[in-house]
Amino acid sequence: MAAGASLELVKVTKMYGHVTAVDTIDLRIPAGSYCCLLGPSGCGKTSTLRMIAGHESVSAGDIIVGAKNVTDLPPAGRGTAMMFQSYALFPHLSVIDNVAFALKMKGVAKAERHAEARKLLELVDMQAYEARLPAQLSGGQQQRVALARALITSPQVLLLDEPLSALDPFLRLRMRAELKRLQRELGLTFIHVTHGQDEAMALSDLVVLMNGGRIEQQGSPREIFNHPRTEFAAKFIGGHNVIALGDTSYAVRVDRILLRKPGQPIDGPQVAGTISKIEYQGTYVLVAIVTDGGREISAQLTDDQFDGTTYSIGEQVIATWNPALADPLTPPRHLAIATSPELVA
Repeated sequence: MAAGASLELVKVTKMYGHVTAVDTIDLRIPAGSYCCLLGPSGCGKTSTLRMIAGHESVSAGDIIVGAKNVTDLPPAGRGTAMMFQSYALFPHLSVIDNVAFALKMKGVAKAERHAEARKLLELVDMQAYEARLPAQLSGGQQQRVALARALITSPQVLLLDEPLSALDPFLRLRMRAELKRLQRELGLTFIHVTHGQDEAMALSDLVVLMNGGRIEQQGSPREIFNHPRTEFAAKFIGGHNVIALGDTSYAVRVDRILLRKPGQPIDGPQVAGTISKIEYQGTYVLVAIVTDGGREISAQLTDDQFDGTTYSIGEQVIATWNPALADPLTPPRHLAIATSPELVA
């Protein structure tokens, strides 16, 4: 198995006619890291992945894998492999022949290609199913076969297009752990497209949050979660309130909001409002407040915080927080991006 390679995008743009899917993005992904391209439908993450794979042409810019400019190379010459969202297994081929297919196309003898396929099936714990057809496998098993098939070409960069989206929640968590384990063991560079915040937080060394064809913010999961830079980042990542004080907006984590009764002393910023919802979430209580300005904010209270004071729907409260734990947000940029869900997912 080849070692992972770094990947760099230099002012990469993708146009579909007059529609801008990806708008002049610069990105460097270190070798051997797990990167998630995160964002809502239509943000350009899948178009970016397909350009890296060579399945979409680049309208402008360069794609560099390791020290090699691969912008104009076919998919097979890039040192990358792609695992598709649908898995795209050949229904008439057995598991072992599905995995070995790329080597067959290269003219590798059957005994040799099957030997390599068996090594990878063992890696993904599917060696007992080598004679089965894809229709005889569960969704999770099909995913493992698709992963083994992507790995058989010894890629330096493995590209994953929403690989967990078709799985049930329990299996999704299990396969998420398997992907991270394999990435660490193999030392490959993984680039994983997802719209799931929890998925990106759990898997990534590097999160790249996209919005309107551009990179909104990038960094480690802790950095992205704890210090969102824009209102979009704060809202999409979740767990934050966006609160305007004067001419400045701030992101304040919901677990850092404190509630006070009117008339209680408050040392710090404050926003008045009315409790609109109280939800018990097991490990905490979520209290939603509609501010006097008409926006909704939330406070995540521990049992002790909630039980220490009586709160009820319709009650007036004051929300406050430690200003040192609030992040000022940059004003939203104007997005002059035409969107077409079929093209720019």
